[in-house]
Amino acid sequence: MSKVAAPSVPRKNEDTPKSAPPVPPSPNGKVADARPAAATSSRASVPPSSPPASPAARRAVSEAPSAVPEADDEPEPEAADSTIIDLETFQQILDLDDDEDSWEFSSEMVWQYFDQASTTFEEMKEAFEAKDLLKLSNLGHFLKGSSAALGVCKVQATCEKIQHYGKMWDDENGATLTPKEALSRIEPLLTSGKQEYEAAEKWLRSWYKERGVTGPPQAD
Repeated sequence: MSKVAAPSVPRKNEDTPKSAPPVPPSPNGKVADARPAAATSSRASVPPSSPPASPAARRAVSEAPSAVPEADDEPEPEAADSTIIDLETFQQILDLDDDEDSWEFSSEMVWQYFDQASTTFEEMKEAFEAKDLLKLSNLGHFLKGSSAALGVCKVQATCEKIQHYGKMWDDENGATLTPKEALSRIEPLLTSGKQEYEAAEKWLRSWYKERGVTGPPQAD
Protein backbone atom coordinates (compact mmCIF):
# COMPACT_ATOMS: atom_id res chain seq x y z
CA MET A 1 0.00 0.00 0.00
CA SER A 2 2.85 2.37 0.76
CA LYS A 3 4.17 1.99 -2.79
CA VAL A 4 0.79 2.88 -4.30
CA ALA A 5 0.12 5.78 -1.99
CA ALA A 6 3.60 7.30 -2.11
CA PRO A 7 3.83 8.14 -5.83
CA SER A 8 0.21 9.30 -6.18
CA VAL A 9 0.34 11.92 -3.43
CA PRO A 10 3.39 13.88 -4.60
CA ARG A 11 2.16 13.90 -8.19
CA LYS A 12 -1.15 15.44 -7.20
CA ASN A 13 0.62 17.97 -4.97
CA GLU A 14 2.98 18.94 -7.78
CA ASP A 15 0.10 19.48 -10.17
CA THR A 16 -1.98 21.50 -7.70
CA PRO A 17 -0.10 24.87 -7.95
CA LYS A 18 -0.69 24.97 -11.70
CA SER A 19 -4.47 25.25 -11.25
CA ALA A 20 -4.75 27.07 -7.89
CA PRO A 21 -4.93 30.91 -8.42
CA PRO A 22 -4.30 31.91 -4.77
CA VAL A 23 -0.84 30.27 -4.70
CA PRO A 24 1.81 32.92 -5.46
CA PRO A 25 4.92 30.78 -6.32
CA SER A 26 7.05 31.80 -9.28
CA PRO A 27 5.72 29.14 -11.69
CA ASN A 28 2.32 30.80 -11.51
CA GLY A 29 3.61 34.38 -11.59
CA LYS A 30 3.04 34.81 -15.31
CA VAL A 31 -0.51 33.50 -15.13
CA ALA A 32 -1.39 35.66 -12.11
CA ASP A 33 0.02 38.78 -13.80
CA ALA A 34 -1.82 38.13 -17.06
CA ARG A 35 -5.25 37.81 -15.46
CA PRO A 36 -5.31 41.14 -13.59
CA ALA A 37 -3.87 42.88 -16.64
CA ALA A 38 -6.76 41.63 -18.76
CA ALA A 39 -9.31 42.65 -16.12
CA THR A 40 -7.76 46.09 -15.73
CA SER A 41 -7.78 46.77 -19.45
CA SER A 42 -11.43 45.76 -19.72
CA ARG A 43 -12.40 48.08 -16.89
CA ALA A 44 -10.43 50.96 -18.34
CA SER A 45 -12.32 50.65 -21.61
CA VAL A 46 -15.77 51.10 -19.98
CA PRO A 47 -15.75 54.83 -19.12
CA PRO A 48 -14.90 56.15 -22.59
CA SER A 49 -17.24 53.78 -24.38
CA SER A 50 -20.31 54.08 -22.14
CA PRO A 51 -21.21 57.80 -22.62
CA PRO A 52 -21.55 57.72 -26.41
CA ALA A 53 -23.41 54.43 -26.19
CA SER A 54 -26.05 55.88 -23.87
CA PRO A 55 -28.82 57.95 -25.52
CA ALA A 56 -30.03 59.00 -22.07
CA ALA A 57 -26.65 60.57 -21.30
CA ARG A 58 -26.66 62.52 -24.55
CA ARG A 59 -30.24 63.62 -23.89
CA ALA A 60 -29.36 64.79 -20.39
CA VAL A 61 -26.60 67.00 -21.77
CA SER A 62 -28.89 68.73 -24.21
CA GLU A 63 -32.07 68.95 -22.15
CA ALA A 64 -31.23 68.71 -18.46
CA PRO A 65 -28.41 71.09 -17.51
CA SER A 66 -28.83 70.50 -13.79
CA ALA A 67 -28.14 66.77 -14.20
CA VAL A 68 -24.85 67.20 -16.03
CA PRO A 69 -21.74 68.11 -14.04
CA GLU A 70 -19.91 69.84 -16.89
CA ALA A 71 -21.09 73.44 -17.12
CA ASP A 72 -19.95 73.66 -20.77
CA ASP A 73 -22.49 71.01 -21.80
CA GLU A 74 -25.49 72.71 -20.20
CA PRO A 75 -28.12 74.23 -22.49
CA GLU A 76 -26.97 77.77 -21.96
CA PRO A 77 -27.32 80.62 -24.46
CA GLU A 78 -24.53 82.40 -26.28
CA ALA A 79 -22.33 84.77 -24.28
CA ALA A 80 -24.16 87.80 -25.66
CA ASP A 81 -27.42 86.61 -24.12
CA SER A 82 -25.97 86.77 -20.61
CA THR A 83 -26.68 90.52 -20.70
CA ILE A 84 -30.38 89.71 -21.14
CA ILE A 85 -30.69 86.76 -18.77
CA ASP A 86 -28.66 86.02 -15.66
CA LEU A 87 -27.83 82.41 -16.51
CA GLU A 88 -26.98 81.41 -12.96
CA THR A 89 -30.37 82.56 -11.66
CA PHE A 90 -32.21 80.96 -14.56
CA GLN A 91 -30.36 77.69 -13.96
CA GLN A 92 -31.58 77.69 -10.35
CA ILE A 93 -35.16 77.89 -11.63
CA LEU A 94 -34.53 74.99 -14.03
CA ASP A 95 -33.17 72.92 -11.16
CA LEU A 96 -36.64 73.00 -9.60
CA ASP A 97 -38.15 71.02 -12.47
CA ASP A 98 -39.05 67.44 -11.57
CA ASP A 99 -39.83 66.48 -15.16
CA GLU A 100 -37.12 67.58 -17.55
CA ASP A 101 -39.23 66.52 -20.52
CA SER A 102 -42.02 69.00 -19.83
CA TRP A 103 -40.15 71.64 -17.77
CA GLU A 104 -43.56 72.22 -16.22
CA PHE A 105 -42.59 74.09 -13.06
CA SER A 106 -40.11 76.56 -14.56
CA SER A 107 -42.20 77.19 -17.68
CA GLU A 108 -45.25 78.07 -15.56
CA MET A 109 -43.16 80.62 -13.70
CA VAL A 110 -42.00 82.11 -16.98
CA TRP A 111 -45.51 82.31 -18.46
CA GLN A 112 -46.77 84.03 -15.29
CA TYR A 113 -43.93 86.50 -15.53
CA PHE A 114 -44.94 87.36 -19.09
CA ASP A 115 -48.45 88.21 -17.88
CA GLN A 116 -47.15 90.27 -14.97
CA ALA A 117 -44.64 92.20 -17.04
CA SER A 118 -47.08 93.01 -19.85
CA THR A 119 -49.69 94.23 -17.39
CA THR A 120 -47.18 96.20 -15.33
CA PHE A 121 -45.76 98.07 -18.31
CA GLU A 122 -49.29 99.09 -19.31
CA GLU A 123 -49.98 100.30 -15.78
CA MET A 124 -46.68 102.19 -15.75
CA LYS A 125 -47.67 103.97 -18.93
CA GLU A 126 -51.00 105.00 -17.41
CA ALA A 127 -49.32 106.13 -14.18
CA PHE A 128 -46.83 108.21 -16.14
CA GLU A 129 -49.59 109.92 -18.08
CA ALA A 130 -51.32 110.67 -14.77
CA LYS A 131 -47.97 111.86 -13.30
CA ASP A 132 -48.48 109.45 -10.42
CA LEU A 133 -44.94 109.07 -9.15
CA LEU A 134 -45.86 106.96 -6.14
CA LYS A 135 -47.61 104.39 -8.31
CA LEU A 136 -44.67 104.36 -10.71
CA SER A 137 -42.36 103.66 -7.79
CA ASN A 138 -44.55 100.80 -6.53
CA LEU A 139 -44.88 99.26 -9.98
CA GLY A 140 -41.14 99.52 -10.53
CA HIS A 141 -40.52 97.78 -7.23
CA PHE A 142 -42.96 94.99 -8.10
CA LEU A 143 -41.57 94.25 -11.56
CA LYS A 144 -38.01 94.52 -10.27
CA GLY A 145 -38.68 91.61 -7.90
CA SER A 146 -40.40 89.47 -10.52
CA SER A 147 -37.58 90.05 -13.00
CA ALA A 148 -34.90 89.27 -10.43
CA ALA A 149 -36.54 85.93 -9.59
CA LEU A 150 -36.08 84.70 -13.17
CA GLY A 151 -32.77 86.41 -13.89
CA VAL A 152 -34.19 89.01 -16.29
CA CYS A 153 -31.38 91.30 -15.23
CA LYS A 154 -31.74 94.28 -17.56
CA VAL A 155 -35.41 94.75 -16.76
CA GLN A 156 -34.58 94.36 -13.09
CA ALA A 157 -32.02 97.18 -13.23
CA THR A 158 -34.33 99.49 -15.18
CA CYS A 159 -37.25 98.92 -12.82
CA GLU A 160 -35.03 99.66 -9.84
CA LYS A 161 -34.28 103.08 -11.33
CA ILE A 162 -38.00 103.70 -11.90
CA GLN A 163 -38.62 102.74 -8.28
CA HIS A 164 -36.11 105.33 -7.03
CA TYR A 165 -37.12 108.08 -9.43
CA GLY A 166 -40.75 107.53 -8.46
CA LYS A 167 -39.70 108.50 -4.94
CA MET A 168 -37.99 111.56 -6.46
CA TRP A 169 -34.60 110.21 -5.54
CA ASP A 170 -31.44 109.89 -7.64
CA ASP A 171 -29.79 106.88 -6.05
CA GLU A 172 -26.61 107.10 -8.14
CA ASN A 173 -25.83 110.66 -7.11
CA GLY A 174 -27.62 110.66 -3.77
CA ALA A 175 -29.75 113.67 -4.71
CA THR A 176 -33.40 114.63 -4.35
CA LEU A 177 -35.35 115.29 -7.56
CA THR A 178 -38.29 117.52 -8.33
CA PRO A 179 -41.44 115.84 -9.69
CA LYS A 180 -40.67 117.21 -13.14
CA GLU A 181 -37.09 115.91 -13.05
CA ALA A 182 -38.26 112.51 -11.84
CA LEU A 183 -40.81 112.18 -14.64
CA SER A 184 -38.29 113.26 -17.27
CA ARG A 185 -35.93 110.50 -16.14
CA ILE A 186 -38.64 107.85 -15.96
CA GLU A 187 -40.01 108.51 -19.47
CA PRO A 188 -37.07 107.03 -21.45
CA LEU A 189 -36.86 104.12 -19.00
CA LEU A 190 -40.39 103.06 -19.85
CA THR A 191 -39.36 102.67 -23.49
CA SER A 192 -36.02 100.98 -22.85
CA GLY A 193 -37.49 98.75 -20.16
CA LYS A 194 -40.19 97.50 -22.52
CA GLN A 195 -37.59 96.76 -25.19
CA GLU A 196 -35.42 94.89 -22.69
CA TYR A 197 -38.41 92.85 -21.59
CA GLU A 198 -39.32 91.96 -25.19
CA ALA A 199 -35.76 90.74 -25.81
CA ALA A 200 -35.90 88.60 -22.66
CA GLU A 201 -39.32 87.22 -23.58
CA LYS A 202 -38.09 86.28 -27.05
CA TRP A 203 -35.07 84.44 -25.63
CA LEU A 204 -37.09 82.57 -23.00
CA ARG A 205 -39.74 81.50 -25.49
CA SER A 206 -37.01 80.27 -27.84
CA TRP A 207 -35.31 78.31 -25.05
CA TYR A 208 -38.49 76.40 -24.19
CA LYS A 209 -39.58 76.01 -27.80
CA GLU A 210 -36.32 74.22 -28.62
CA ARG A 211 -37.28 71.71 -25.91
CA GLY A 212 -40.81 71.19 -27.17
CA VAL A 213 -42.56 73.49 -24.70
CA THR A 214 -44.86 76.10 -26.20
CA GLY A 215 -46.12 78.96 -24.07
CA PRO A 216 -49.17 81.20 -24.35
CA PRO A 217 -49.54 83.43 -27.43
CA GLN A 218 -47.26 86.43 -27.44
CA ALA A 219 -49.02 89.72 -26.62
CA ASP A 220 -49.15 92.37 -29.31
